[in-house]
This record gives sequence, structure tokens and C-alpha cells, in this order.
Amino acid sequence: MKIRIAFLLLIITTLGVQAQTKTENVFIITLDGYRWQELYTGADPALIKNEKYVNDQENLAGLFWREDPIKRREVLMPFFWSTIAKQGQLYGNRAFDNKVNCTNNMWFSYPGYNEILTGFSDDSRINSNDKIDNPNTTLLEFVNKQPGYKGKVAAFGSWDVFPFIINEKRSGIPVNAGFESAAGPGLSDKEVILNELQKEIPSPWGGVRLDAFTHHYAMEYVKKNEPKLVYIAYGETDDFAHGGDYSAYLKSAYRTDQFIEKLWNWVQSNEKYKDKTTFLITTDHGRGTEPLDTWRSHGNKVKGGGEIWFTIIGPDTPAKGEIKKAGQYYQNQVAATVAALLNVPYTNENKIGKKVDEMIEK
Repeated sequence: MKIRIAFLLLIITTLGVQAQTKTENVFIITLDGYRWQELYTGADPALIKNEKYVNDQENLAGLFWREDPIKRREVLMPFFWSTIAKQGQLYGNRAFDNKVNCTNNMWFSYPGYNEILTGFSDDSRINSNDKIDNPNTTLLEFVNKQPGYKGKVAAFGSWDVFPFIINEKRSGIPVNAGFESAAGPGLSDKEVILNELQKEIPSPWGGVRLDAFTHHYAMEYVKKNEPKLVYIAYGETDDFAHGGDYSAYLKSAYRTDQFIEKLWNWVQSNEKYKDKTTFLITTDHGRGTEPLDTWRSHGNKVKGGGEIWFTIIGPDTPAKGEIKKAGQYYQNQVAATVAALLNVPYTNENKIGKKVDEMIEK
């Protein structure tokens, strides 16, 4: 009899643990190569008025220059600094010795995305941006195999390497990335138009489409299919930075902020997602600052290339705003944090980073 009672108590306790979060859906969102410096202080004074990197200085200054760095960041990323700062948390402002770093030693895209999505770095196998199927199982693939999640995981990216990073063939997760069109029966009118426009509007880059396509493909899919775990990877910030176009880099960051705001507002207006959804937003790598031209670059030879940030907003996250205390966090903690929010017991063949405890109310 005592054994039965103990067993029942164990079941009740387990159910209590599984039901402790309000989050039922998570959106992991990344801005490729977006520096923590712009996130926390807005437009860089050494770049915004530099004719080498800006050809519309007066116009750009009117949009994004303010003497006060707090006001600069607010005009550059208004959703982050109005909504997330009031309702969520922001990590990685090194002015307060609050640090977020990659654990991989590559400091470029594929290794960063692998670390975000798996929870561990793999420098021995993930050491290039080549289109090689990821040998590692991502959190997305793991969750897709769990009860109640099969067919409820999807990914969207501007870069055409994401089908390989997520290993679309093995995982079975739908990945719309690069210049892929929306496919399948029952395309919405908007998806039909997006498919046409994507063929007709040239991208400045060979392997990366404009983020507007990624955003709207994701929005249409979410509206139709109601997935529970979504990954959206915006890419323009990195490519404009590589090209040395600081004006386009800032405008892209602002536009991405607005995309995220529109997605959040839609989520909060939809009964399926309202008050049940968390956004965790981060980046794959940092960029340089000194010498000045290294803002265009990253990689392990560039100082600052492994310095990143993350933000979070959702029903389980205490509204602490900008974290202004010393702390060290890592890119490999994203996967475990998302898994904890979804009450999924995520494990992998390699040791994964620990969840960020402060992000989830106890």
C-alpha cells in the first residue's frame, strides 16, 4: 500500500513539474551578426557619420542619431526598448559586465547556429559554412519527435544553408530558406504573391534572400498551421555589414525590430498563442570594433567576434528589463532554456548548456 501511495505521489509531483510553465509555444529568432553595441547604445558614432560606410549621412542621422545613447537605441530598436524592456529581459550589455559569449571558437554562422539549436559547440565537425548536413540533432528535431509536437515544428531563414544546419532531410522539419518558395496545397493568396515577387526581385547576395520574404513566409505558415516551435532566422544585418554599408545595416536592424513587433502583436491577438508564447531572440556571432573597419568582420581572429546577446519575452519570464548586473552567459544555454519553457526533457549525445534560470519564473 505504501508503495502505491509513493508511486501516486511521484506521478503527481512529475505532473506538477511538467505543468509549471505557461508557455506552450516558442519562437526562436535570430538576427545574423547583429552587434551588442548597436542593441545597447544605438548607432555607432564612429560609423554613422563616416563617409566610408554611409552615403546618406544627413538622412541616416535624422533617422537614428541622438546624442544620448539611450535615445539612440530606442529609435533604432523601438520594440526591443518599449515592449521587451518593460515585459521581458535583455542580456549582454558589457557596460554592466553582463556578458554573453559563444562557446564555439569559430565565431561565424554555421557554428553559431549549431550551438544555438543543439546546445553545444562542435568545433571538430562544424568549422565551416559549407552546405553539409549537420551530424548533430538540434532541439527542433528532438522536439518534433515528442508527443504532441510532431508536425508542429518549422523553420524559416534568409540564408540558404539552414536546410543543412537543421538537417531537413533527416529531421523531417519543414525549412523554408534561401530562395525557396512556399509549397504544397492550399497556398494563401499572399504566399502566391510572395512566390512571384521572390523570383522577380533580385537579392543583393547569392545565397541570402531579403528578410521581408523570410518574415512573411513565416507569418503565413504560422497563421495556417499553428506550429508550437518556430525558428526564424533573419540575415540582412550580417550581409550589409560585410559589404560595409552601415546605413543599410541600421535600416535592416530597425526593420527587423518592426517585423518582430508585428509578429508579437499578432501572437497576442490570437487565442492559440496569446499569453502562451515566448520569444527568445539572439544572434549567431558578434563583430569587431577596433580597428574600426573590423565592424564588417567576425571570426576568431576578430576581437569581439564571440560577444553576443540575447533577449526574451513571454508569460514565464519575470519583467526585469535590461540586466544591469555582472554575469556570464553562453550561447549554448538557449536550447535548454527553450526546452524548459516547453517542459520537454531535452538531452543530446553531447553535454548541453544549462538553462538560464533567471529567464523562467520559479
